[in-house]
Amino acid sequence: DKPLWQADPLNPFVVVESGDHHVTILDGDKFTPLARFKSRYALHGGPKFTSNGRYVFFGSRDGWITKYDLYTLQVVTEVRAGINMRNIAVSSNDKYVMAANYLPHTLVLFDARDLSLIKIIPVTSKGKSSRVSAVYNAPPRKSFIIALKDIKELWEIPYDDQSTWQPILIPGSERLGMKRQTLPLRRIRLDDYLDDFFFTQDYEKLMGASRPIGKRTRKGQVIDMKRGRKIAELDLPGMPHLGSGITFTWKGHRVMATPDLRGSAITVIDLQSWKVLKKIKTKGPGFFMRSHENTPFAWSGPFFGPNRDQMHIIDKRTLEIVKTLHPVPGKTFAHVEFDRSGHHALVSLWEKDGALMVYDARTFKLIKRLPMSRPAGKYNVWNKTRFSEGTSH
Repeated sequence: DKPLWQADPLNPFVVVESGDHHVTILDGDKFTPLARFKSRYALHGGPKFTSNGRYVFFGSRDGWITKYDLYTLQVVTEVRAGINMRNIAVSSNDKYVMAANYLPHTLVLFDARDLSLIKIIPVTSKGKSSRVSAVYNAPPRKSFIIALKDIKELWEIPYDDQSTWQPILIPGSERLGMKRQTLPLRRIRLDDYLDDFFFTQDYEKLMGASRPIGKRTRKGQVIDMKRGRKIAELDLPGMPHLGSGITFTWKGHRVMATPDLRGSAITVIDLQSWKVLKKIKTKGPGFFMRSHENTPFAWSGPFFGPNRDQMHIIDKRTLEIVKTLHPVPGKTFAHVEFDRSGHHALVSLWEKDGALMVYDARTFKLIKRLPMSRPAGKYNVWNKTRFSEGTSH
């Protein structure tokens, strides 16, 4: 019932090292490794945690889901959900794990206790099947929200009343059946496809975007989840990486800031009027942006291009870049995550012989460097259990 190690159980970091396919569990107080283990190939989409922070679920590009116990530092169980999987989501009641697949065109629902199969859901509409772009958990709505790659629909599947979903063995067969065959499914028709999306913190509005086709630009769309329809368009040329945007209050307005995968800018949008308030020019297209409620600064680097070795620090009060870090010229410097207090920012030196760089978030001084193999992402237990995937702070 308690961790087998001495540290704040809500402050560890889970660090995905993509260079040699390992995961490091890092003590978030002392910034020392607690464990390191070999992962499945090409973990993607970020790990998902149970509400108490004890268990973490990993999803890999080739379809594997791994459940890991952070208290005992051991793998609990694994299952393969598909051949090409996009990401996974965990329900707020800790009962379900849902996987989103490119191949086959399915959503797959598992029991979070042991990853036993509950239901395979074909993703079809009017005779057409679709890859799944992403699935996120929406805690206030007690539902999974699903974006489709090849069908202009947004799906919502509630899970709060599904206590009767249990796998059963069909007599005389080795096949699994379900005690409950029906599945409540809400379909919201869209004007365009969704590749990525982002929620307001109350989960009442969803901002979605799709990648441009050739020279054709596509605007983002704002979906009212209560009314089930688009209520606004977002002036976001190129492809913003909405899933790594942040929200904060600026001059009395709740705003969202998101980097652009194509343009050299961060776009700041008013979440009431949906108008662009400012374009913050950067030294290249960005991919990640992070902040914390206890810091006035947001961190975002030009992930692509010749300046990928730099990191911009932006004052959320002025919407201006106040400092640019350039620790190792020529080496990719990316993906920021804060500790529980917001006093430290961890940044990846994203190289095969890379490192995890720990900075004082107030002075921007480097205080520790941990050698790691292409640390693709690091995820703080407190931040990921308090702020669900699909929103940020």
